Amino acid sequence: MTTLSPYDQVIARKRRWTPVAVQAGKLVEGAEEAIRRALCLRHLELPVREFLQQGLEKDLPKTPGVREALLSNQLDEERHDQALNYVVAAHGTNPKAEAESQHILKAWLEAPEHPILKAAILERSVFFVILPFFRFNGDIGIRTTASDISRDEQCHTAIHSMVCSELGL
Repeated sequence: MTTLSPYDQVIARKRRWTPVAVQAGKLVEGAEEAIRRALCLRHLELPVREFLQQGLEKDLPKTPGVREALLSNQLDEERHDQALNYVVAAHGTNPKAEAESQHILKAWLEAPEHPILKAAILERSVFFVILPFFRFNGDIGIRTTASDISRDEQCHTAIHSMVCSELGL
């Protein structure tokens, strides 16, 4: 009997899903503009993928499954980006918030911290906040998208936290 590494155990919890185009439906009254503004933070999904790539090019813990877990998470970021872009296609965004998201993105790209730490912080502090907001205030398409992404993010934060802990970050 083979014992799975902690990383393999987390990856085993993932569920496969495919992004689908959504139709604009009724949002919770009063939340419409906040949803459009929060959708602008989707621009951070692909940089998380890039942070993981940068992390893969550095020294990593020797625990079995680390590389595979980070590679799996990278693929998820592309799926998240596609799913959120489907939501934007249906609901639109706030042009001013789109411009502001580019300033936020620039700050994250320039931050000197270890790239795996940046990925961990972004997923906990940004996506863990906006995804429940989407689930409580969005239409069926937004709620489904947020639920699918949230399941992945739970695994990502566990993996990235373990890597950061092992690296002493």
